[in-house]
Amino acid sequence: MNDFFGLGIAPNLLDILQKLKFTRPTPIQEKAIPLGIQGADLVGIAQTGTGKTLAFAIPMLQRISAVGGRGLVLLPTRELALQVEETIRKLGGRFGLRTAVLIGGASMNMQKQALRKNPHILVATPGRLIDHLTQKTAVLDLVGMLVLDEADRMLDMGFAPQIKRILALIPRERQTMLFSATMPREIAEMAAQYMKLPVRVEIAPAGTAAELVDQEIFVVPKHDKIRLLEKILEDCRGTVLVFSRTKHGAKKITRAVREMGHTAAEIHSNRSLSQRREALQGFKSGQYRVLVATDIAARGIDVTGIELVVNFDLPDQAEDYVHRIGRTGRAGRAGRAVSFATPEQRSDIQQIERLVRLRLPIRALPELPGARETHRAFSLAEHPRHVQSRGPARTHGGQRGHRRVPPHGKRTGWHGRSGGGGRPHR
Repeated sequence: MNDFFGLGIAPNLLDILQKLKFTRPTPIQEKAIPLGIQGADLVGIAQTGTGKTLAFAIPMLQRISAVGGRGLVLLPTRELALQVEETIRKLGGRFGLRTAVLIGGASMNMQKQALRKNPHILVATPGRLIDHLTQKTAVLDLVGMLVLDEADRMLDMGFAPQIKRILALIPRERQTMLFSATMPREIAEMAAQYMKLPVRVEIAPAGTAAELVDQEIFVVPKHDKIRLLEKILEDCRGTVLVFSRTKHGAKKITRAVREMGHTAAEIHSNRSLSQRREALQGFKSGQYRVLVATDIAARGIDVTGIELVVNFDLPDQAEDYVHRIGRTGRAGRAGRAVSFATPEQRSDIQQIERLVRLRLPIRALPELPGARETHRAFSLAEHPRHVQSRGPARTHGGQRGHRRVPPHGKRTGWHGRSGGGGRPHR
């Protein structure tokens, strides 16, 4: 028995879900899919790893299959866009729906070719979509359904101006679904301005941490962090995701972990798209046991079975703590999150505790391994910064944004010089 039955999903989509072995909806899917199919605007508050992609993909595919039009999904990072597009393509490709992904770091010409084929669904990062709109290689006249996924992270990364420009070019008569792990004031204001009486679906209170994650903190001098990481890696035999505050720190941590004898890869803005893809695929396949990442790059990591998340540095913003630890304890499995804080970061710990509404246990330092030559050489260039509850907007390294968008043209399809079908072939 497929538990997706009864959510209002069309029989052909139910068959595809069954073939792809999706048989039991997650809580966010169970609540969001019926509302999405009914055409309601929706704000979904749910942690990373709760199945949000299917929660919006199924209503979008069903709508386009039934009434035509186009769908647009906006996401903060390249990796996340690639993974979401892959999921939608697997579902929709079986009955004639075409997708395209527009991300920075990839060939503009290849993307223009994809747009000329009039895809039914675009999955894009805001900066690259703005590039295509500026060059008039994409238009948004036919968008009938818009999804803003990881909306809080897009605002954190400074994409608010680009998102507003994109929204101004999409027909007002549309359905909008917005998903976020937290619900800051900016998200509430965006929902009020750009959505029609949105229904709020909340799987976990905004800002709460994943329920199945065992969280703990070690207060440790900065120069002992790498030795503590070595001890933790010795005691934990599963896959480990390590967060660094900076790309330079990520590179140094990766080198040190390799010299400990562990397989490790790194993901940050200094790595090319192909390098990041290889690192992520290697982590998924088990080629690398440890993945070291910065916050921005890690938004595309969708891997089940991560046993441990290590916050080598506390995040700049308290909200990022929620996103980080949401990488473990997924799909009903237990997980563990360990954070390293220096003695002067007590107030930062308190800010995180206020956000997640939990008292985080501070563990005594274990006996640390003897110093290696690499330990003595290991020194992060930056001093720890204080965590902010909501810092100034930042832009993502590879994403350009503050360009003028052309006036709303009267074209059909995505591509400025293409016509093309309304409903897909079924």
